[in-house]
Amino acid sequence: MSHARSTHFTRRGLLAAGGVLGLGAALAACGDDKGGDAGSEGQAKGSRSGSWSFTDDRGTTVKLDAVPADIVAFTGAAAALYDYGIQVKGVFGPTKTTAGKADVQAGDMDVSKVTILGNTWGQFNIEKYAALAPDLLISTMFDDAGTLWYVPEESKKKIAQLAPSVGVSVYDRQLTQPLERMWKLAESLGADMKAAKATDARKRFEEASARLRAAAKAKPGIKVMAGSASDQLFYVSGTNLSIDLEYFKALGVRFVEPPESAKKQGGGWYESLSWENVDKYRADIIMMDDRTSAIQPADITKATWRKLPAVKAGQVIARSPEPILSYDKCVPLLTGLAEALEKAKKVS
Repeated sequence: MSHARSTHFTRRGLLAAGGVLGLGAALAACGDDKGGDAGSEGQAKGSRSGSWSFTDDRGTTVKLDAVPADIVAFTGAAAALYDYGIQVKGVFGPTKTTAGKADVQAGDMDVSKVTILGNTWGQFNIEKYAALAPDLLISTMFDDAGTLWYVPEESKKKIAQLAPSVGVSVYDRQLTQPLERMWKLAESLGADMKAAKATDARKRFEEASARLRAAAKAKPGIKVMAGSASDQLFYVSGTNLSIDLEYFKALGVRFVEPPESAKKQGGGWYESLSWENVDKYRADIIMMDDRTSAIQPADITKATWRKLPAVKAGQVIARSPEPILSYDKCVPLLTGLAEALEKAKKVS
């Protein structure tokens, strides 16, 4: 991790000394990247007071004159904060499905109460972002270079001019680490971490972890494969780099592990297989990517898929490769796998 870099912003930094004129000047400097659709404006600026600072996983310390109230966040991060009682004003990333319903990554958020700056990869409406007068942007990071997830590379400098950012790493570590970081971030933003909802969820997570550990110990011969489906390819994830799989492996779950050489095209994350070769690895349980960008098991029509022993045995469960980082939302990830292990038969 690099040495801490301190950035100090006030809400007046870009938008004051000119009101609407200042906003117009900021937008002129930033250009006009359009994308996404808009919901309602979200909560009004809160009454929190007192200076605020937070050092994120890039080693960057953000300092503000007051606790940020007007927050914009990647959808999954916003969903985690929502579970702790923090309502963001705007979101970017998968928020609504094509049917207009809340995306799986939106969790329990009412997506009609946030401004959606972009719903798909590459979308981030800077004009709408500036109009929200954000105090802070929050996202996750899937690499060690500090790249903010779903912040477009071509417009990241313009976006950074409008508000400071906080990044929570979900790269090459176990699930418990980013969960703890999001807990600390929510606490710093004013969440009541002593509330029963928060403490009960944390306790349930610990209990679910113990259950999964026991299930894995009781079924040492059962092997799990983490997959994701597209029309042309089937992706097999290795446990390295993924926060959920690394944690499950630490609890004793045995996974299919593609060799490093096979994962090169997937940046070290996964191996790509043609559907003709989907039976390359033997597995008793298959965990399938639940994101809307992936084809779901019920919709896979490939004959080679239907012939897999785990599929024929009905031993296919959902996996969330981008977990919502609240203890409440991570409990089902553990209990779902634990239950699958407890019931699983050796079929490979």
